[in-house]
Amino acid sequence: MRGKTKPTTPKPTEAELGILNVLWEHGDMTVRELHEAHYRDDGTGYTTSLKMLQIMHAKGLVERDDSQRAHVYRAAISKQINQRRFVSDMVQRVFDGSPSQLVLQALGGQPKASRKELDEIRALLDSIESGKKS
Repeated sequence: MRGKTKPTTPKPTEAELGILNVLWEHGDMTVRELHEAHYRDDGTGYTTSLKMLQIMHAKGLVERDDSQRAHVYRAAISKQINQRRFVSDMVQRVFDGSPSQLVLQALGGQPKASRKELDEIRALLDSIESGKKS
């Protein structure tokens, strides 16, 4: 059975996450464009960029448009979905399944949350609370 996306994609490695961040920020890119944006100053070779994207494609982390000579890659998972997966995993492994402990640690640590971030958190809490009352 061959589908467009896998039911569950693996969690990206640190290196793969770096590439996904570039794709999320810039959108669809060729290998050369990604290499220039991500590895420009660290001496990593073009073939390493190509190999990483090939591996990520095999894992289902990126999609590839090979209709033109220069293949174009795009993230196969959204940034928000990936963030939820990482947070859920962290809550389970580090905070004994307690999201409130994660939030308390995050808000009590350094750097302190900005006024804007606190307002967004309040709005989210209000939304969650009003949803429960419905």
